[in-house]
Amino acid sequence: MVDVHQERGELTIALHMPAAKKDLTSDSMRRISDWISSQDIPSDVIVCVGDVSFPIHKFPLVSKCGYIKKLFLDTKNTDVSVVEIPDVPGGPEGFELAAKFCYETDLELSTENIAMARCVAEYLEMTEEYAVGNLVSVTEAYLNESGLKSLSGAACILQSSGNLLPVSEKVKLIDRCVDAIACMVTEESQISVVDWWAEDLIGLRIDIFKRVLLALVSSGFKQFALGPVLMLYAQKCLRGLEIYGKSKKNLDPKQEHEKRIVLETIVGLLPREKNAISISFLSMLLRAAKYLETTVACRLDLEKRMSLQLGQAVLEDILIPSFCFDGDTMFDIDTVQQILMNYFECYSKDAFQSDNENVGKLMESFLAKIAADRNLLASKFISFSECIPVAARVTDDGMYRAIDIYLKAHPAISDMDRKKVCSLMDCQKLSREARAHAAQNERLPVQSVVQVLYYEQQRLREMDSSPIIDHVSSHNTLEAQKSLSDEIMSLKKENQELKFELIKMKTRLKEIEQPTVNKPKVKNATETAAAGKPPLPKKSLISSVTKKLGKITPFLHADGFLPSSTKGRNKPDKDRRHSVA
Repeated sequence: MVDVHQERGELTIALHMPAAKKDLTSDSMRRISDWISSQDIPSDVIVCVGDVSFPIHKFPLVSKCGYIKKLFLDTKNTDVSVVEIPDVPGGPEGFELAAKFCYETDLELSTENIAMARCVAEYLEMTEEYAVGNLVSVTEAYLNESGLKSLSGAACILQSSGNLLPVSEKVKLIDRCVDAIACMVTEESQISVVDWWAEDLIGLRIDIFKRVLLALVSSGFKQFALGPVLMLYAQKCLRGLEIYGKSKKNLDPKQEHEKRIVLETIVGLLPREKNAISISFLSMLLRAAKYLETTVACRLDLEKRMSLQLGQAVLEDILIPSFCFDGDTMFDIDTVQQILMNYFECYSKDAFQSDNENVGKLMESFLAKIAADRNLLASKFISFSECIPVAARVTDDGMYRAIDIYLKAHPAISDMDRKKVCSLMDCQKLSREARAHAAQNERLPVQSVVQVLYYEQQRLREMDSSPIIDHVSSHNTLEAQKSLSDEIMSLKKENQELKFELIKMKTRLKEIEQPTVNKPKVKNATETAAAGKPPLPKKSLISSVTKKLGKITPFLHADGFLPSSTKGRNKPDKDRRHSVA
């Protein structure tokens, strides 16, 4: 701190203000009551600044304040005893600094109050024209010699200047702080790339914060390195938002508007380089953008940025709440679908094949996550599934899992929609375990089950005709050869059983598809005797298919070995349901 003057005399200041407001300004009252001034000469003027009245002497003010001198020189205000000064920078506290300087008391300048002292000196015209060594020159000397020499000091002064507009802009205090910070950060970044300066800047107002970052880029600072400070600033300013959709919005309109401005500004400052910002941070910003209802351009920008790094995402990054509590789906499916389309239309060609496969698995996991939502329409489920390219799906196990979950969560789905949903998966790309499960899944339509059986039979036929025996020569023991021979015989037997069951299935399907209108109805003695009684329930086709499929060994055991006993397995429980959910 800097001592501008030594103590001289005492000054008693009386405060005239409403009783209800005394508690609110108790700190200011205590500071004013400690002033030192003469007891012999009574005050001759009362200066009102905001809610505080200062009984003070006219001469010390007039001798150094051009603004007050002009007031008293005005003929209309010759005998005035009360002076009101509106819009003093810093309010009563700012005028207190100026009054202390006029009385030549102990005035301590620091980075916390130098901006206020400089602005109030400018407002009251305390220049060299009225007194040598006036407050303007004293504050300027402090700024040049000490205040703007360190990053923390310049940041502190800049933060205070944001509350002293427009006077701080008039004296170019903000521009000087911004230039000083940009110069110091740029010089240090050439030695080592660190974010030591971020903590000093996150307390700034968003408009001033933006000016600092733009000045950094203009001075040669790499925009790629702005990521850490942007993340810190966003986490500080957007803290407290319920961006996970657990409850309805409960935010003050003014506060919501301020946070919306902050978010849109941050998005506009994000580096354009890939991987400059983590996709988890981008996901957080997108959730906040939907919660605060920012501009469409802001949300589209975030979606494109997420598309660029989609290969690095995990499931939690794309679980974006819809923020709707009126019957809509829990997660925003349209936004994720747009991100997916952007990726495959713009970025997938330049990405590695492994990234495309990761994206395919990620979207299948997302599809399985939303499939359990009872508000999800079949049309939207199908539309999203069709956006996942076949080339990005190594297997269709993930797609089958999502379909099974959807059918389980929507038992009342129509047969037409059920067929459309099941047509999304390629039965030929299912693993052996998935085929074993699908073959016994009563939620699937019969056509899908037949496809699964067909491709499993085809696989067994290929294994039967493949030159497996050529590998026997690699075994050096008779025991290994016998084991391989037994396995081949077992596969042949299973193949024959599968062919037989498939023929029976096709025959049964043809009988069902034939029209029954022209068939003659012949009543035998048993039917006549049963007349007048309610008909017995017909045997379900799905139940019949399930029972027959239960006899097929490859779909009962994923490891391909025959069970020790198959007794009692020809009649599975009718109420049993299979799910991979």
